[in-house]
Amino acid sequence: MKEVVRATDPRIAALIERQANQYVEREQIGLDRIRVLLDRLGNPQDRLPPVFHVAGTNGKGSTCALLRAGLEEAGHRVHVFTSPHLVRYNERIRVAGRLIDDDALADVMGRVLDHNDDIGASLFEVNTAAAFLAFAATTADACILEVGLGGRLDATNVIERPAACGIASLGLDHQQYLGTTIAEVATEKAGIAKSGVPLVVLRNSPEALEAIEAVAGAQGAPVLLEGRDWTIDPTLSPSLPGAHQLRNANLAWTMLSSQALVTVTLETFRRGIAGADWPARFQRLPDGPLAPERETYVDGAHNPDAAAALAAILVDRPMHLVIGILANKDAEGVIAPLAAHALSLTFVPVPDHPSHDPAGLAASFGGRAAPDVEAALRGLPEPRLIAGSLYLAGDVLKRNGTLPD
Repeated sequence: MKEVVRATDPRIAALIERQANQYVEREQIGLDRIRVLLDRLGNPQDRLPPVFHVAGTNGKGSTCALLRAGLEEAGHRVHVFTSPHLVRYNERIRVAGRLIDDDALADVMGRVLDHNDDIGASLFEVNTAAAFLAFAATTADACILEVGLGGRLDATNVIERPAACGIASLGLDHQQYLGTTIAEVATEKAGIAKSGVPLVVLRNSPEALEAIEAVAGAQGAPVLLEGRDWTIDPTLSPSLPGAHQLRNANLAWTMLSSQALVTVTLETFRRGIAGADWPARFQRLPDGPLAPERETYVDGAHNPDAAAALAAILVDRPMHLVIGILANKDAEGVIAPLAAHALSLTFVPVPDHPSHDPAGLAASFGGRAAPDVEAALRGLPEPRLIAGSLYLAGDVLKRNGTLPD
């Protein structure tokens, strides 16, 4: 699967173009190319601090942010690899607490691509190898890896023995790669399980849990299941809004408390998550070009389960919605739960990406179409919420001058 991204730094843009010229399309994802690439680079993945590996359809990025907040509050230096980025390519790689700078990113990407000519790895595989190189070169106490797609065949799944693994909320997404049933998706996600390593799992459907238990059992991984092996602690109060973030915080805490390689106390974790930051998750925009003294929020909800979680926040506070949805996403599944709490609906395209036609969405769901977010927000009363795509959310943050750090 080819990932299409852009970068403002000309060196990074040139490296992305170089990877595109090396890339060889194939029908199935797998670990063969990343393993060959890493072997040529000296296997930097074997020189990482204790790893916390997080999979899931929704919530895995938030869980990573909450893990990081707790670990850093305890004084630990933490590497983090997440995807996609919202505004700057550097957001994907955080080295010992700081986003990788352009010089370092250009260096590690160039070193990876020097070995990639005859491998043809995907951009995500190249990113993963680059992150491992950067992490291995800098001392840290912990490393957090967010699965990019699935789990079993994801490039991050080359870590042989992480400290703990976690599976956040599951739903149907990327069905061409992960399967068309929740059991098939769960089987792929559970592929991060490792022998003797705790696998912490949020409560999901019976079919999903049966699949997870089967994979974990075959791998010899002990499963710690919400509602059976641990319960939600309502006193955990993450800064990220929504009942789903309380569950993600509890997932993160159970991952931390299930292992003994890195120490974080419950009280320290509570303090950390109270200041956690994860952009484009019901984020209020500061005053800027798109939100000049107007109450405006942005959220990257892009599939039905994420939209349902966002809708639960809106139950007590309906908003004027601006929505843009990628062409390959379930428009009705995203719009229906949000529209139930909309004061008005305005549909926009997702810049630089194939997206559902705004006029067609307006005809189907009511509301109006606008050529872009600026036009959609012009004269729109408060409170306003922009949602439907992480790519749209990233564009909004960029246009408002709100850069994730």
